[in-house]
Amino acid sequence: MIDIYTDGACSGNPGPGGWAAIVVQGDEELELKGSAEGTTNNRMEITATIEGLAQTPENAEVTIHSDSQYVVNTMTKNWKRNANRDLWQKLDDLVLNRKVNWVWVKGHDGHPQNERADKLAVEIIDQLSRMPTHFDSSGQVHMVDVSEKQATERIAIAKGTVKMKPETLELIEKGQSAKGDVLALAQTSGIMAAKKTSELIPLCHPLRITNVAVEFEMDKKSSVIGIIATVKAVEKTGVEMEALTAVSVSALTIYDMCKAVDRGMKIENIRLVKKAGGKSGTITLE
Repeated sequence: MIDIYTDGACSGNPGPGGWAAIVVQGDEELELKGSAEGTTNNRMEITATIEGLAQTPENAEVTIHSDSQYVVNTMTKNWKRNANRDLWQKLDDLVLNRKVNWVWVKGHDGHPQNERADKLAVEIIDQLSRMPTHFDSSGQVHMVDVSEKQATERIAIAKGTVKMKPETLELIEKGQSAKGDVLALAQTSGIMAAKKTSELIPLCHPLRITNVAVEFEMDKKSSVIGIIATVKAVEKTGVEMEALTAVSVSALTIYDMCKAVDRGMKIENIRLVKKAGGKSGTITLE
């Protein structure tokens, strides 16, 4: 049996929002949290449930504890889904392969795990509101001063895809590209790009990166190469931009190496999927 305690919060509705989920199985706990701009409280409540369920194996028996009547009654009493249909579809897909029990918990009634989830979601919003920007009080662009922040281990994972013709993917897989080993060069370029991010993005801080890993996944059915970049550093600011830059330049290298035989290649869906370290802790977006 797995218990998941969820909560979502929003400032402004719509506005900056935060969500949290605590996944408990026996003596093991997993704490998840994340944020979104321009969102609603209901979307954060559903997102917390989705992210928690996504951490459980298929066919698991799971109990969701939520103070959201919107979520619980929609899933148990078939309330109309006039909004947030994209999230409801994701939740339905997860529920389909699990035995899920739904328990409504009265908000702020002293239930320790739900109170903890609520606190985490609200803390995320507070952090968003206090987050430094790249503009000073007069509206001028400036680099954020991180001199007073504590150095901690920072990790970021980003992903992206390059879609191509099946025959192009086959050339890459067999190492028959006229320009050489496509993925080896794309891997090298991604690593180099991560280390030079501050030279490419004007307001990024130069960082002492401790590790960069660039990996590829071939999906022959969809004729897609997936790119995964992981960047680590012990620093005062995060390495999200470095991971995103690594994916972007790796994708561009694949494009450059193969554009002579496939002008229709598409670089798609470059995004951050996870970050860890600093005051915001671990944020899992996928």
